[in-house]
Amino acid sequence: MKSRTITQSALALAVASAALGVQIQAANAAGFIEDSKASLTLRNFYINADNRNGSAAPNKQEEWGQGFLLNYASGFTEGTVGFGVDALGLLGVRLDSGKGTHYESASQRAGTVFPSDSDGRAVDDFSSLGLTAKAKVSNTEFRYGTLQPKLPVVVYNDGRLLPVTFEGGQVTSTDLKDFTLVAGQLEHTRGRNSTDWQSLSISGANGSSATSRDSNKFYYGGGDYKVNKDLTLQYYYGQLTDFYQQHFLGLQHNWAIGPGVLKTDLRAFDSNSDGKNGSASGRADGYVSSGYYGNGVTKGEVDNRAFSGLFTYTVAGHSFGAGYQVLNGDSDFPFLNRGDGEGSTAYLITDVQIGKFQHAGERTWQARYGYDFAQLGVPGLTVNAIYLNGDSIKTKTGDQGEWERDFSVAYVIPDGTFKGLGFTWKNAALRSGLQASGSGTPTQRDQDENRLIVSYTLPLL
Repeated sequence: MKSRTITQSALALAVASAALGVQIQAANAAGFIEDSKASLTLRNFYINADNRNGSAAPNKQEEWGQGFLLNYASGFTEGTVGFGVDALGLLGVRLDSGKGTHYESASQRAGTVFPSDSDGRAVDDFSSLGLTAKAKVSNTEFRYGTLQPKLPVVVYNDGRLLPVTFEGGQVTSTDLKDFTLVAGQLEHTRGRNSTDWQSLSISGANGSSATSRDSNKFYYGGGDYKVNKDLTLQYYYGQLTDFYQQHFLGLQHNWAIGPGVLKTDLRAFDSNSDGKNGSASGRADGYVSSGYYGNGVTKGEVDNRAFSGLFTYTVAGHSFGAGYQVLNGDSDFPFLNRGDGEGSTAYLITDVQIGKFQHAGERTWQARYGYDFAQLGVPGLTVNAIYLNGDSIKTKTGDQGEWERDFSVAYVIPDGTFKGLGFTWKNAALRSGLQASGSGTPTQRDQDENRLIVSYTLPLL
């Protein structure tokens, strides 16, 4: 992947912004301009990951960069059908990253933050521009182009310098009282450290370039039903052609009890094979899922049911949480995952800073605690901690386990000249007993990780 200079990247964004301005002037329609919003988010991101076991390089990953996220959303033109356009300009600039702490392997095109050049080093900068056409009829909105869905069956990732984006179409409707209905199709994704659109896949099918398999069709649909102000019911469906079909049921409830509020979050997924993944010939061709393949289990067929509950009680600035998750079946939990280090998110209560605890057969319990220091007269300061422990992971060497501990401190300046300026430190430790088949080599390396993030959003319109 070729590196662009900062000047070239900035020029590309400037030209695109100018072209967008011409479109706005040409529209000259009430609502299109008056309701437009634009902002520039500045994100300074540092990550240090210490891989504490195994011989594969690198033993340490360390990268530091400055991100720029230009977000523009127009209003809609007047009339029965309103039209508009959105734009998302992304630019990442390398501040520090050496080959020894960036490069992963010959099959990797990127490190943890930046793409790699032909020599395996982090590029100086990388950028992209996403445009989205939109139309609105009553309370139903149609969008086509760059999307960032945040739904139980597909969630965009925003855990690094720049966010993941998808390409496709989506319709969202709130015309029915108390219902929010969503349907769409995704065709490509752009990683959080990439500039090119690529096809979709799952873990297990996206290894080296010679054997990886993918799909350009992910269909999804479903909705939320707000029974009352405290209770929401959800159903969603997702299908990645030739890989898996997935049904989701969810319940969210708030209960004022005593001096605080108890929030209940229940989730259930049922995932099975689709197309080529459901046939022996298709799996032999590489359309497989990661998971457990011992004792006569058919290698690579999606077979997973995930059930979880998270309960959080909030009172006087304190939040106390406890949760439990059970995964049944012989495959890992399937979700859109490029598998090339460019980031993915699973809608599980166990998707945390490093791990996801999504392995075949895994049982995970967790405990959480958070505190908002506004209760002590320091608004904007919060701390959060979480501990997860998973066991019963199916492997050829017997059941295995893993645990993770996360801790974060965040402060957002609440008022004054620098209102909204945020500082975050995230620290995590993951320990895993997962091993490759009979080799004794960990497939999930033990890690200690730190992230430092400084962010600020500047309103432009």
